[in-house]
Amino acid sequence: MALTAHQQNIRVQIIAVVVGIVLLAAKFAAYYLTHSNAILTDALESIINVVAGVVALMSLYLAALPRDQNHPYGHGKVEFLSAGFEGTLIALAGAVIAAKSIYNFFHPHELHQLDVGLGLTAVAGAINYAVGAVMVRNGRNTNSITLIAGGKHLQSDAYSSLGLVIGLIIIYFTQQIWLDNVVALVFGGIIVYTGLQIVRHSVAGIMDELDYELSANIIKILDEHRSMNWVDIHNLRIVKYGAHLHIDCHLTIPWFMSVRDGHEQSEKVARLIAEKVDSSVEFFIHLDPCLPPDACQICIKRDCLLRQHPLQKRIAWELDNVLRNSRHGVETMQH
Repeated sequence: MALTAHQQNIRVQIIAVVVGIVLLAAKFAAYYLTHSNAILTDALESIINVVAGVVALMSLYLAALPRDQNHPYGHGKVEFLSAGFEGTLIALAGAVIAAKSIYNFFHPHELHQLDVGLGLTAVAGAINYAVGAVMVRNGRNTNSITLIAGGKHLQSDAYSSLGLVIGLIIIYFTQQIWLDNVVALVFGGIIVYTGLQIVRHSVAGIMDELDYELSANIIKILDEHRSMNWVDIHNLRIVKYGAHLHIDCHLTIPWFMSVRDGHEQSEKVARLIAEKVDSSVEFFIHLDPCLPPDACQICIKRDCLLRQHPLQKRIAWELDNVLRNSRHGVETMQH
């Protein structure tokens, strides 16, 4: 039997946690052998990977729970909290790494067996990138911010490992030990930046910040598949609940349509978005009657027997006009 999207996400996250634990042991073994401050930065971040992975696994489980009386929109918002927690841990780890790097400028120590450390770090980085790519792909397919955040974190960890390997190669051949602290300091800063970006994205989700790319895509779909009975769409709003989307909008239809006909037009809009957008979508549509003669000037319904004004212009639905809480008409055409 095929797995549901939530089950797939949980399975991928379990794999990520198990791999993270194995890589954590490998990186600390590399640090024990080399005493490299730069390798320690990689190992410390792996602790964050494991802790964040466990928290993400819990959030995916909670997000998969069905709606109940206390959570009428479901539990999907917990994914934003999980991503925020992970981003905070990442930023703190980067700050600790940077601080230790500065300390070691004044209290240097000898490095050992850099060749072994290089090999372990390179292999761990490659595995991290592969697992991260799988997580990002599955996260985008299921609109899971938790998987996307975790996957991007692992990919950034892999990039850090690549830079770390390059830095250690330079140190190995030049024997300039102080470069170890420079490499660690640079990648500590990169890790802090990565964590803050994840936190910023999670806060945006909690605050229901407008997703311009998603909104533009949905509006484009509505415009390209517009029915002649959809005179106007405006006041469109999108709220994310994990992998679920809740969409509100006002749909203007011919004033003479029955309640049954209006309901059918609403269902057509909802079915269109559910079909074209790979997500669980819930539509709340407020129906407005058209107001002749202004509405007639933008109405594309050719067989309307009650038209009071000829069509002057088909208004393209775009972010600027569909998001506004105002009907389109002569004013829109003039602007």
